[in-house]
Amino acid sequence: MTTLPDGAEARLAALGIVLPPAPKPIARFVPARRVGALLFLSGQGPVRSDGSVIEGRVGEAVSVEDARAAARLTGLNLLAAMREALGSLDRVEVVVKLLGMVNAVPGFRDHPRVIDGCSDLFVDVFGEAGLHARSAVGMGSLPMNIPVEIEAVVAVRD
Repeated sequence: MTTLPDGAEARLAALGIVLPPAPKPIARFVPARRVGALLFLSGQGPVRSDGSVIEGRVGEAVSVEDARAAARLTGLNLLAAMREALGSLDRVEVVVKLLGMVNAVPGFRDHPRVIDGCSDLFVDVFGEAGLHARSAVGMGSLPMNIPVEIEAVVAVRD
């Protein structure tokens, strides 16, 4: 078993993860808002580095495994937004909570498995500090027909 280095930025490098540019808001909101020691991150979706998005409903055009990969990409975008807001991911003390929304067909039951794509990434990057409270819920639709949207709250150290 390989031991990863301490610090989120060093872990990213050790894992070979290069973050995409932080996505720009598609409407009238800010990507992140800090209040005291908490950083609230607006919902992000599976936006690729070239600006294109993954589209489709889970259980219809998108498989659970593809949706899980979309949730991981969404997590990368959340990390990029965190880094842009804080200057370094090493300033994240702990991931407090995620809200994962899945654009799924009626009767879909694997919302937690989909959002694990993001949760697993956060544990890989932050270690124990990446474990978080979470909700994973189904939606009838999401903006631009994306399969997942995830928002986060993190505690920040100065």
